[in-house]
Amino acid sequence: MSSRTARIQPSILAADFANIQTEVERIASADGVHVDVMDNHFVPNLTFGPQMVEAVQRISPIPLDVHLMISDADRWAPGYAELGVFSVTFHAEATSDPVALARRLREIGSRASIALKPGTAVEPYLDLLPEFDQVLVMTVEPGFGGQSFMADMMPKLRALRAAAERHGIDLWLQVDGGIALDTIAVAAEAGADTFVAGSSVYGATDLDVAIAGLRTAASHAH
Repeated sequence: MSSRTARIQPSILAADFANIQTEVERIASADGVHVDVMDNHFVPNLTFGPQMVEAVQRISPIPLDVHLMISDADRWAPGYAELGVFSVTFHAEATSDPVALARRLREIGSRASIALKPGTAVEPYLDLLPEFDQVLVMTVEPGFGGQSFMADMMPKLRALRAAAERHGIDLWLQVDGGIALDTIAVAAEAGADTFVAGSSVYGATDLDVAIAGLRTAASHAH
């Protein structure tokens, strides 16, 4: 695992929304900004829409990783890619044709990422991995920040990493939920290389130190 780069993407769900430009600039040493789009339908919470994503995209010093926790991803996800963001993640449970959607996102110019809720089996997607740039394994139920890390998701990560190696592809494996110094190494050891962290970054006194600490802890996991 130590040969793999560990990427830290703080979630602005944990930031101060009233000062979003400052809050994004405070994480400039991270590898990306994780933007959680929730529609109060697919998940029981409402956050940002395209206008907010476009505004963050305009001011962010680092790439945007947009996580769509929304229904009818086939219809809405391409619009987020058209904003010019680095990566768009849609949920497996919210699309009727994940491969067609991933191809559309890539065609527009965004990286295509598929997310799996804790209860969603990984097996149906293992043969489809070359169609995606990233797979997000949710280590909490999507919808709210601050939940506890679900260690029982680690076999899912191991299966994905083994399948990616079988396919011979550079697949980013992302985890989101409860990522902190005590859990990031567990996820890294299971094969994750891209980590969404909310309160463990934004709750810290020095955000750069928190980001560097997470990156080090993940990189040293074997």
